[in-house]
Amino acid sequence: MNVYLLRHGETEGGARYRGVTDDPLTENGWREMWAAVKDVAPLDVIITSPLRRCAEFAQALAQERNVKLLVDARWRELNFGEWESMAPARLWQEQRDALLAFWEDPVKNPPPLSEPLPELRQRVVAAWRECRVMAARQSVLVVSHGGPMRVLLGALQNIPLREVGAVAVPLASVHAVDHAFDFPVA
Repeated sequence: MNVYLLRHGETEGGARYRGVTDDPLTENGWREMWAAVKDVAPLDVIITSPLRRCAEFAQALAQERNVKLLVDARWRELNFGEWESMAPARLWQEQRDALLAFWEDPVKNPPPLSEPLPELRQRVVAAWRECRVMAARQSVLVVSHGGPMRVLLGALQNIPLREVGAVAVPLASVHAVDHAFDFPVA
């Protein structure tokens, strides 16, 4: 069986480093997510990040499909520390060198006071390993964020952790992952 990963849709507040900032979806974000899951069937379990932009939609979908809903904080987005809620354009003006260094190698150059990328990977690995066991018996949808999804999909493609920012995970996109996949031992 597959596990389906769904990234949340458009959120209120525009483009910015929104890690643990708990913004809700826009009306358009809700439409995007409903459209994204229309062909994802059947589902037995939905696992969601606790952040509103994921959890509110996951709850509505679980109710509509009459399936079990689990909230798992390990699927939450990366905490961007001092860059939390900041627009990339503002960072470009105020901290250009730090932003460029982060884009070049986010493992070695994380935002100040942020969650290190290896810690994100560690919690995604733990969440994934539980999810894949569940998916051996049932169909699972995980509603999450760009960071956790890039880490997982990057591992599938053998992309080094420092380069997972290049993994394409558009808003409200669905990605099927074979439950048999496991992270390589690090």
